[in-house]
Amino acid sequence: MAAFSAMKRVLLTTTSFQDTPGEHHQLLAATGWEIVTARGPLNEADTLALVGDVDAYICGDDAITRKVLEKARPRLKVISKYGIGVDKIDVKSCTEFGIPLLFTPGVNHTTVAEHTFLLLLALEKNMLFHTDSTRGGTWKRKTGHELLEKTIGIIGLGRIGKEVAIRARAFGMNVIANDVYWDEKFAAAHNVKRAATLDEIYAASDYISLHTNLTPETRDMISAKSFAKMKKGVLILNCARGEVVHTNDMIAALKSGQVGGYGTDVLDVEPPPPDHPLLKLPNVVCTPHVASRTYESVVRQASTAVKNLVLAMNGEKPIAQVNPEVPVKKVV
Repeated sequence: MAAFSAMKRVLLTTTSFQDTPGEHHQLLAATGWEIVTARGPLNEADTLALVGDVDAYICGDDAITRKVLEKARPRLKVISKYGIGVDKIDVKSCTEFGIPLLFTPGVNHTTVAEHTFLLLLALEKNMLFHTDSTRGGTWKRKTGHELLEKTIGIIGLGRIGKEVAIRARAFGMNVIANDVYWDEKFAAAHNVKRAATLDEIYAASDYISLHTNLTPETRDMISAKSFAKMKKGVLILNCARGEVVHTNDMIAALKSGQVGGYGTDVLDVEPPPPDHPLLKLPNVVCTPHVASRTYESVVRQASTAVKNLVLAMNGEKPIAQVNPEVPVKKVV
């Protein structure tokens, strides 16, 4: 992919792209574009301050609202999402304004699945408690649980959900899952039972792992109403989006013991305020949205985001586009 002769300006906000060494830096530098960087994720006000004089945008989880897009056009020609979640982007307005929105499916499923089990094992083996007790010199111990023969319910059997299922089977777990688009061949090969409804997942699962997109239908899906249908002491794992879980209901359920533990890589507010109530509970393991942040995954995501952008700016078909009905046009 050849560099452009004319200087183009690209806004780059994803921090893992910027902070992780790899070939993606060389790919971007080879374009000859002027790169403007900021430390995302950005709120609407911060994003508004940076757009308007950029031709392209490599974004993470910035708030790209209609207001942002209105200011960014007509100069902004392409948005390349680093990752797969586009719930922070006004996709409808991108399409209306003729801005191709690109994304990078299939690049982080392995590392997110691994992180899911990091959270699960940390909860079941009381990892944080035991680390604190040894570092503090108290040698206090708690009895944990095996994963063997436990039932994990996976909500969203896409690329990441499938990788979770494969690893669950390796631990000797029973796996049930729910997804609108059911892959019968995969389910049969890995002995995954199909749950026709979420209620079936809730009733049967010792652990529930969330791998669904954030949509109006899935927002606050995990709430007091669903907790009442779950086993007492269920563990819930969230490497999807924080807004899939109703935070106040989760706090109440954790305090009452209805939910035994919550392992999450995402929150409803990121970064959270220091007094975010979930961070104060002993049966919560929370990581700072890093499930996909490995050297291997970052390079795959970032390289794909750059390749997507270069193709689209050259008027060529990108690797993956959220709104394929919007034509890509060479930017001159």
